[in-house]
Amino acid sequence: MKKYLLLILAACLFSGVKAQTSTPKFTGTYLGMSFERFAEKIESESYYRFYFKKSEVDTIQVSLQATDSDIRMILNQVFAQTGLTYSIDSSHRIWVTKGKKIQVEFPKDYFQVQERQDKLAKAGDSLGAFDKNKRFVIGSSATNPQSKTATLSGIVTSIESGKPMTGAIVLEKVDYQQVATDRNGSYQLILPKGRHTIWVQNIGGFQEQRQIDLKGDGVLNMSIEESILSLDEVVISSGALSNVNKLDMGVQSITIAEVKRLPAVMGEVDVLKGILTMPGVNTVGEATSGFNVRGGAADQNLILYGNSTVFNPTHAFGFFSAFNADIVDAVELYKGSVPVNYGGRLSSVLQVDPKFGRSDKIGGSGGIGILTSRLSLDGPIGDKTTFMIGGRTTYSDWALDLLEEEADLNDSRITFYDINANIQHTINEQNTLELTAYLSQDDFQFDPDTTYSYQNINIALGWKHFFNDELEGRFTVGSDNYEFGIIGQENPLNSFAFGFDVNQLFAKADFEYRKSDRHILNFGVHGIQYRLNPGRNQPYGPESIVLDQELDEENAREISLYFGDEFTISEKLSVSYGGRYMLYQLLGPATVNLYVPDAPITDSNLIGEESYGDGKTIQTYHGPEFRVAARYTLDNKSSVKAGFNTMRQNIHLLSNTSSIAPTDSWKLSDTYIRPQTGGQASVGYYRNLAKNQLEFSTEVYYRYMANLLDYRSGANIVLNESIEQDVLNSDGKAYGIELLLKKNTGSLKGSLAYTYSRSLMKTSDEPSIEKINDGEYYSSNFDQPHHLVLTANYELNKRVNTSLGVNYSTGRPITLPISKFDYAGSERVYFSERNSYRIPDYFRVDFSINIEGSHKIKKLAHSSWSLGVYNVLGRSNPYSVYYTPVQGQLRGYQLSIFAQPIPFITYNFRF
Repeated sequence: MKKYLLLILAACLFSGVKAQTSTPKFTGTYLGMSFERFAEKIESESYYRFYFKKSEVDTIQVSLQATDSDIRMILNQVFAQTGLTYSIDSSHRIWVTKGKKIQVEFPKDYFQVQERQDKLAKAGDSLGAFDKNKRFVIGSSATNPQSKTATLSGIVTSIESGKPMTGAIVLEKVDYQQVATDRNGSYQLILPKGRHTIWVQNIGGFQEQRQIDLKGDGVLNMSIEESILSLDEVVISSGALSNVNKLDMGVQSITIAEVKRLPAVMGEVDVLKGILTMPGVNTVGEATSGFNVRGGAADQNLILYGNSTVFNPTHAFGFFSAFNADIVDAVELYKGSVPVNYGGRLSSVLQVDPKFGRSDKIGGSGGIGILTSRLSLDGPIGDKTTFMIGGRTTYSDWALDLLEEEADLNDSRITFYDINANIQHTINEQNTLELTAYLSQDDFQFDPDTTYSYQNINIALGWKHFFNDELEGRFTVGSDNYEFGIIGQENPLNSFAFGFDVNQLFAKADFEYRKSDRHILNFGVHGIQYRLNPGRNQPYGPESIVLDQELDEENAREISLYFGDEFTISEKLSVSYGGRYMLYQLLGPATVNLYVPDAPITDSNLIGEESYGDGKTIQTYHGPEFRVAARYTLDNKSSVKAGFNTMRQNIHLLSNTSSIAPTDSWKLSDTYIRPQTGGQASVGYYRNLAKNQLEFSTEVYYRYMANLLDYRSGANIVLNESIEQDVLNSDGKAYGIELLLKKNTGSLKGSLAYTYSRSLMKTSDEPSIEKINDGEYYSSNFDQPHHLVLTANYELNKRVNTSLGVNYSTGRPITLPISKFDYAGSERVYFSERNSYRIPDYFRVDFSINIEGSHKIKKLAHSSWSLGVYNVLGRSNPYSVYYTPVQGQLRGYQLSIFAQPIPFITYNFRF
């Protein structure tokens, strides 16, 4: 009897063991599911784990009903007539492949990575790209067990260079929680505890994934590959796929990918042209220096190359950008919520980050076009130092023959060059030194007797120091210089040399303190020492009788203190707030005109002057700037944001034209020209659609501005020793709405940006010798209500893609002569109210084709060709309308820059 009982007990135990190890059965209805969602559901219900290439299963829709079915029966139905097959290994991993099945035998310890992962997480070492199919255990369940969420953080670096990746996207693929890495490559995500698939991608590069089991707060550092395609060099992104979760609003990023695919004038890759595809950013016409942001003037944009200020961001009168795209790592334009560490301009901040050299080998890139050529080299110097150097030059004199007014430009020429040099030295893990230098020179003439030239010289030395895991400091000193000159030789007796220059020395100390997962504190101090030569005119040549004239040098200092806090209140609500306090002092030596108090500033009211010695304070201005922004996440795909900030600007561009012109000069705030001040309030809605394939955003803004500069009718701004008599202080306002729809994935990528905006001014001086348009609001020179930009990139295959660009904007305002009359025996012209008419609307279509060479990894260089047509329709877009007397009659003329299609071709290479 006992024997039979033992047999029965053994049979029961055997049957129980068999039941535990048997293949799971599935019962359920799977209708209209994507394969990814289907795989996630199977994984959540069993011990199976799927491994597949996303692009191969994108088109599969699972629609079936299972009743007590095993996994093979289900997969046979799913993959029927798809060309896909699968293999299941002994560890229940399902490998989906196209065509042949793969062998699924691996070394015994290939997937046993928990112990290694724990050690790496503690040490902070990076994990290679080969780890994408392993599952990593992050954190400990014993830490804060009552919490349902945990913080995943780490650093994303490049496998090729070992450098941190700025703007890489880290994404949890089920709930679509995502974040973009900062300048140090750091990221942080708050996720529910449990298993997750983490995707990471450098925009324009390869995509990697990591399988994790998140048990508590922990670190996952990742190294990923960069794209080797020579065309994938700059991408425009409204927040780099994190437009929903990013706290800042009114911020657009340019990282390495698509601007090189945008058809550019003369075939030259142009970062600034990429900026112009963003909503809220416009320019008054073709071939113009600078750009206008949300109704602001071109001089109201702070343009930074690293930490250096670039006063003229273009070459050849605006034909080309001053920035060599091969030397640019990333670009961000702040037009809404300006971070508290930036100041000094009223409209926007354009931050251009320089690229530093790779640490593993010497390499480079370049291009040869019909107008310009460029070459850059980078690599290591020893074990701890890297370098990058690049240059461009042009041979484009013949291009002026393509302009509409070619009859007057037969003897014209344009030449320019620029040189960038960046060096980075790693002292140890806590200390890094960075040196950036930029030099550019432009020479051009539109007739054989007059030569224009200007140059930028910028150099900055930075020291990055990590005090501990929470506190980081950046210390920078540098010098910025901009010079402009004109040499006129039409008549030897009247030959002259005119010029001005801007010089500034600066020092910055910036700190970032990560107090906790919820607080990121930023604070620091900035100082600038200005020295301006507003203008000088000298005789040129031995026969010249021109009088030597030079305006007094201007000197000033500016000191700013700032503090900001980015505070995560909850998973849905985050805020940032802070402030700057700016102190500005105009210094001697100088002589200041004195006028009758409370009377218009005119020559007739001049009562004397006062002199100040070297270093003496002439005028002091100071005041606070406030910054506040908030983001509320509605769900995983949408959010609303709001922000408000105030700004101050102490340096002005003296210009009575709509764009930056050769005779424009810079001027410091003084006794009569006060600092420009303003504020902006904005609200936005952001939503990601179609599984993050589409980004949609809309922002509404309102700006107010004070102490803007306008000019009396007939004002002279060149070598004017009493410029305050021709300047009219004005108030301004700007408002508008911006819409952006962007497609980020698939063969067809692109964006559609529409802006409706108004920019208005009115004379504010009380009393004033002249009130423009009777003191009522009137359109500023850059008031263009409607602006529409469409960009599209279609990938025919991995080696050929096409690009289309469409640009439309309302014509800018102008003042026209509307009648004539006789006065004192002579004929006079009567003009309309200022800026009460407009030139015709602007419309342009561009097209290009980009052809890659072979994608072999081992080859001397990776090459590509870019060819296309600028202004395909040959439309004669007016740049300006002007009037000149001809035989006693006033005749009007319309000036267009490019009035016919401009073909281009460029050969690009990387090695």
